[in-house]
Amino acid sequence: MVLVPAGLMLFLGAWGIRRQDAIWRDEAVTYDMAHRSLPDLWATLLHVDVVHGLYYALMHCWFAVYDATLGDALGAVIGLRLPSVVAMTAAAAGVALLGQRLVGRRAGLCAGLTFALIPVVQQYAQEGRSYAMVCALVVWASYLLVVACAQVPPHGGTSGSRRALWPGYAALMLLACLLHEFASLALPAHGAAVALGRLPRRVRRSWRYAAGTVVALLTPVAVFSTSQAAQISWLLWPNPVQLLTFAVLAVLGGLCARVPVCSRGPIGLRALGIPLLLLPTVLLLLLSNVEPAYVDRYVLYYVAGFALVAGAALARLLRPAGEAGQTRGRRLGWLAAVALVPAALLPVDVHLRSPDSRVDDVTAVAQAVRQLSEPGDGLLFTPSRRRIWSATRPHDFRGLRDLALDRSPVASHSLYGTEVSGDEIRNRMLAGRRIVVAGDPAGQPLDTNDQELAKRATLRSAFVVCRSTEVRGARITLYARVGGPGGSGRC
Repeated sequence: MVLVPAGLMLFLGAWGIRRQDAIWRDEAVTYDMAHRSLPDLWATLLHVDVVHGLYYALMHCWFAVYDATLGDALGAVIGLRLPSVVAMTAAAAGVALLGQRLVGRRAGLCAGLTFALIPVVQQYAQEGRSYAMVCALVVWASYLLVVACAQVPPHGGTSGSRRALWPGYAALMLLACLLHEFASLALPAHGAAVALGRLPRRVRRSWRYAAGTVVALLTPVAVFSTSQAAQISWLLWPNPVQLLTFAVLAVLGGLCARVPVCSRGPIGLRALGIPLLLLPTVLLLLLSNVEPAYVDRYVLYYVAGFALVAGAALARLLRPAGEAGQTRGRRLGWLAAVALVPAALLPVDVHLRSPDSRVDDVTAVAQAVRQLSEPGDGLLFTPSRRRIWSATRPHDFRGLRDLALDRSPVASHSLYGTEVSGDEIRNRMLAGRRIVVAGDPAGQPLDTNDQELAKRATLRSAFVVCRSTEVRGARITLYARVGGPGGSGRC
């Protein structure tokens, strides 16, 4: 019941994990931050990305071991994603145990398998970010919540074993929230489950104490992180594809919840599954009306709620022939329908394991820069935050002069480094003969700060395009100087 979903999730996580060694920009940030020294990492977190600080520290420790043992044999890409594969495997096992605890073994098996087959689960099982870990922690915290609420003495009093579970629940939720603050949106879902359950007052009070402890300990970090809110200023209205994914799962989850199942224990399947499916995303969308903050991965754990109600419904529909009036023909029909789902999702699963499945490809950018450039050429990143493209493959940029750079990311305790003034960038550009520009593809919003205006104006007025190539999420262009010292206008 546990090993089959966990084994399937481990297989799906390992399948195509390298993705042709493609890494996207957020993973490049993880790699860069995890390879900084702990003092440098701490100094950086005081300025930026504190919301991911614990994750970077854990990945720093992981890479210290991985690079010394398996790094040369397996490569950086696998090391970057392996913790997420393991975390999502643990999450699949936790969903299966939850389904068993709430309904029964068959429901647990179906819930775990459903969870593993959801494409968005497979996507973040293969990303070097914190979301798989957060999902696993929320799932296992939910399991402890259900177990703690189920151990109620028959004649009042207090169960010592139940009391011991509440600190564990609080610790898992706090760890999830410190890995990403929006894990705290699982607390209202848990609160709804407690409120809807048939629980004594003292149990509801125990949950309030545990949840209050999590909120109290998280608050200082959350308040400090608001000073770094500019990091998500790029967010506008929620992505329609992500909203559609949530809407489809929400509708399907609502339909599955209508299938009658017999829940075990004081917390019912619907009391936990439906709030976990709906509340985190709905609350984040409401928050986005005040300050745009919605990205589906921030509340990825909502898919566990869908898996629970869908697994219970499948277990009911696929029950053996003769059980509770189930006919052999009807069961075979449901089996055939369910078997079509993985087949229909296979093209999506294959796409997720290709470089084109992410917004950009840092590896392809680095290789394109190396092919277009010669030692001594100038180098520009437009906008400056695209300097992260050089983090995972610095050898492909060796011999190039970063014309805009003032202080490196490590030296400036930042993600992308700092740049000199626009006038200084222009002077450096005009002193060179060739410049390689790594920038966003056409159609992307243009930054309007002094440095970016100087880059674009100088390229237009004093350089001509020699060659240009477009890779996933980026355009790499070689420019030659027109007039001036060493400028012939020829490539």
